Amino acid sequence: MHAHDPAQAFAPHDHATCAAEALARAEEICAETGARLTPVRRRALEILLETHKAMGAYDVLDRLAEDGFGHQPPVAYRALDFLVDQGLVHRIQRLNAFTACTHPGGHKHAPVFLICEHCHVVAEAPGRSVQDSLERAAGEIGFAIERAHVEALGLCPACRETDA
Repeated sequence: MHAHDPAQAFAPHDHATCAAEALARAEEICAETGARLTPVRRRALEILLETHKAMGAYDVLDRLAEDGFGHQPPVAYRALDFLVDQGLVHRIQRLNAFTACTHPGGHKHAPVFLICEHCHVVAEAPGRSVQDSLERAAGEIGFAIERAHVEALGLCPACRETDA
C-alpha cells in the first residue's frame, strides 16, 4: 500500500507516520496560503489525525477541553470550519462528523467516502470518475452542479470478516 491508498484506512499500517505526514502537509499548505494554523486549529487537526474514524464536533470539543482550550462549542466549530475551508478536513454528512483529509491541498481531488457502518472508519477514495459521471448526467438535463459529496456505506474488510 502506498501513502494515499484508500485501503490503508481499513488495514494495519504505520499510522504515526501517516498522521505526521498529513500534519506536515497541512503546515505547508497553511504556509503557502498564509492561513494561520493556530494552536487550537492544529490540535483539532491532530485529534482527527489520530484515527481514520470520523469524529463529531462535540467529541473534538471534549478533547480540546481536556487540553485546556475551553468547553464552548464555538471553539471546536470555528477550528473545524477553518480546517474544512482549508481542505484539511472533510465533513461526513452521513455521520454528522469530521475526518482528516488524506489528500490535503487537493481542493479539486473529488473524493468518494467509503464508510464502514460497523466501526465508522472512513476511507477517502479517488472519485474523479464518479464526479465526471455526475457532471455529465447533470449537464444532459441542463443542471449545473455547484457541490457534490459522495458517501458510500458498507462494511470494511475487518467487519466483513467478523460478520462472516
